[in-house]
Amino acid sequence: MFEFLVLESAQAGLSWITILKRREAYCEAFAGYDAEKVAQMTEQDVERLMTNSGIIRNRSKIQATISNARQFLALQQEFGSFCDYLRTFLPEGKPVMNHWTALSEIPASTPLSDAISKDMKKRGFKFFGTTICYAHLQAVGYVNDHLEGCPYKHNSI
Repeated sequence: MFEFLVLESAQAGLSWITILKRREAYCEAFAGYDAEKVAQMTEQDVERLMTNSGIIRNRSKIQATISNARQFLALQQEFGSFCDYLRTFLPEGKPVMNHWTALSEIPASTPLSDAISKDMKKRGFKFFGTTICYAHLQAVGYVNDHLEGCPYKHNSI
């Protein structure tokens, strides 16, 4: 869950393929996506990461990743896990199964992603607006937007 949070936040304003090509570099740069280790990073780590050509060298995004790790851990402590936190927003705590027939029907955000993003922003998360939140929900399987007839439609949740 933390890996997708890091990658989705890094993707803000960029294409997804730009981030996917850097996935391994992000893994190395951010301690194998270990939220506890990332939360302990300092300004010295930010300066070091600003020289890492394998990741997006945006100071605000790097600082947000460290800050988001701290918020991620706080949510884990409060709810038991980040997954449990997200499930509090899902209908009956279960993934959303949409029934789209064309790609043009799939929204960039929904009232669900609006609510989660708003709450996360209130809790101090950065670079996690409603569109990024919706992409995160899709990536982790909490929203199934596979088109009707797609062979992965019922294998993804």
